[in-house]
Amino acid sequence: MKIFLTHAYYLKSDPNELRIMKPYVPLGILYISAYLKQHGFNVSVYDTTFKSFSEQKSALLAEKPVIIAIYSNLMTKLNVLPLIEWIKSSAELKNSRIVLGGPEPPHHFTEFLNFGADIIVEGEGEETMRKLCCELLKENPEIEKVNGIFYKKNNEIFKNPPCQKIKDIDTLPFPDRSSIDLSLYMNAWKNAHGYSSLNISTMRGCPYTCKWCSHSVYGVSYRRRSPEKTADEIEFIIRNYSPDTIWFVDDVFTVSHKWLGKLLDEFRKRNLSIKFECISRSDRLNEEVIKILKELGCIRLWIGAESGSQTVLDLMERRVNAADTREKIILTRKYGIEAGTFIMLGYPGEKKEDIFETTRHLIDSNPDIFLTTVAYPIKGTPFYNEVETNLITDKKWSERTDRDLDFKGRYSKRFYKHANRYLVNEVNLHKMKNSNAGAAEISKTFLKAKLSKLMMRLIS
Repeated sequence: MKIFLTHAYYLKSDPNELRIMKPYVPLGILYISAYLKQHGFNVSVYDTTFKSFSEQKSALLAEKPVIIAIYSNLMTKLNVLPLIEWIKSSAELKNSRIVLGGPEPPHHFTEFLNFGADIIVEGEGEETMRKLCCELLKENPEIEKVNGIFYKKNNEIFKNPPCQKIKDIDTLPFPDRSSIDLSLYMNAWKNAHGYSSLNISTMRGCPYTCKWCSHSVYGVSYRRRSPEKTADEIEFIIRNYSPDTIWFVDDVFTVSHKWLGKLLDEFRKRNLSIKFECISRSDRLNEEVIKILKELGCIRLWIGAESGSQTVLDLMERRVNAADTREKIILTRKYGIEAGTFIMLGYPGEKKEDIFETTRHLIDSNPDIFLTTVAYPIKGTPFYNEVETNLITDKKWSERTDRDLDFKGRYSKRFYKHANRYLVNEVNLHKMKNSNAGAAEISKTFLKAKLSKLMMRLIS
């Protein structure tokens, strides 16, 4: 009686992801696999990252699992839907039950269930999946007893009470990394960037309430592996896989300074050494914390800025100070750690002047890397709720993701195309002036910035 865990991220079919080439293992699925195996279930993991849809279909037909559990997020939704459709049309899989999990399905449960999914898991998946699998493997399952799920029965949709979160996540086994071929990830990184990287999670949830951020899976909470257990897993990864770097996927790695200090004690005690990158908020950084990160092995620290305008930050309810963020980026670089930051354009209420202020913010703080995006409302977030009545889309649900949503009351998509070009070129221009860039390259970048700024002023 086989449980088949999979997802629908096909690296080879995404030109942008192929260009970036920074794949990471699907930790969520691997946690579920480890937990189910710990409780005696027969589980197989089918990692699609380096596979194709046709190969995935062949694997399903070969195994004919009783339960097909699929992880779905905003990025993979449009791949998950054809997978559901194909499973439902396959005579060989007519006895299989489709279970969906991840951040996307709970907020679109009606649509997913009507499309063909049998059950949707809401929130943290380990314990819900254990209880659900116990029921589904019975001759007469009673899934109405399982908390944390949505399901359809007699054309009516039911929502069971939420499942209680696991309080002590030290009780969870390490992700089932042995069930997939990690060498594919290591080699992809090595060939593209000259070094390998693996991901690790030390915490669940985020205690902050930024309006645009989804808390669909772990909620507004803070639960963390102990420093000892974290060091155990890092030792395990180094011993078994020897990556050049690791990526801490935690939303705010530095949220607890006490925990960070204890982790450093463990590193010293065990003589642990590994390069890594992580994410923080500026208000959870100070000089002492940055020194600890440096000693731990941090080579790149991502500091969420989102905007250089305090007005926009307040609209987002970020609860950070723009000037402080600039200071922390500068301080991070002072200690020899590469500083990265994120910028979000197009948040409701943002004006042209705020974009110019964000540009000055990047010039003054001078991060080593910055990534930009245009804000999009994710269902289930306060941001989405604010603009829901003004949403604009020309596609039906099965043909779009929340990334495709626009809303009335802000500038046009064409405007943000030029705004992004302006910001990137203006910041790069100032970096060039302090580098060995040639006069022709500087002039080209100057003209691009000025033209984009002019288009911003002309376009509404």
